[in-house]
Amino acid sequence: MKPRLKEHYDTELKPSLMKEFSYKNHMEVPRLEKIVINMGVGEAVADSKKIKSAVNEMTLIAGQAPVVTKAKKSVASFKLREGMAVGCKVTLRRERMYEFLDRLVTIALPRVRDFRGLSGKSFDGRGNYAMGLKE
Repeated sequence: MKPRLKEHYDTELKPSLMKEFSYKNHMEVPRLEKIVINMGVGEAVADSKKIKSAVNEMTLIAGQAPVVTKAKKSVASFKLREGMAVGCKVTLRRERMYEFLDRLVTIALPRVRDFRGLSGKSFDGRGNYAMGLKE
C-alpha cells in the first residue's frame, strides 16, 4: 500500500505543479529524494554509553538502524579526539521517507510546545530544507 503522503503527491500535487509551471515531462516536477535525520550527542565524549541509547532512540524514531558518526578532527577544548563517536544519523528514502514525514507533520510537530509553523527561510537555495528540534 502506498503511503498517504506519496498518494497525495502523485494524485494532486504533481498534476497541479505540472500545470502551474507548464512542465512538459513529469520528471521535471520537484520531488523528495531523501530525509536525513541527525542526532548529535555531546555527552558521548564523557560517557560512551550515551551513544547506545541515542542509537536505540533513533531506531525507534526512524524505523531503521542508524550509522554512528565519528569526529573528523580532535578539539582540545571539547576534550574530543579524532574518531570518537559523537552522534548518529539515518537516511530515509522511498516509503519510509514519506511515512516519517507524514508522522512528523501530523503527529510530532503539532505536539511541540509553542509551535508556530515551519520557517520558509530554512531553505538553502539548492532545494534543501533544514530544521532542528530540541530533546
